[in-house]
Amino acid sequence: MSSKALTTRARPKPRVSLIVATGLPFASLILVPGIAAQIGLSSSVTGALRMALMKASNRAIRG
Repeated sequence: MSSKALTTRARPKPRVSLIVATGLPFASLILVPGIAAQIGLSSSVTGALRMALMKASNRAIRG
């Protein structure tokens, strides 16, 4: 008979890129339009900022 040692797996720590990738869409959907309205940016500039943040989020996930 062979005895097998029980190994415990530590819970994986959240990856920093996943945290960043979660924060960027939040910023692009909630914060950017609010801040843009406060400072008077046009809708096209706001849209461009939102797209840039979503692309950055995608890059953060893919690494």
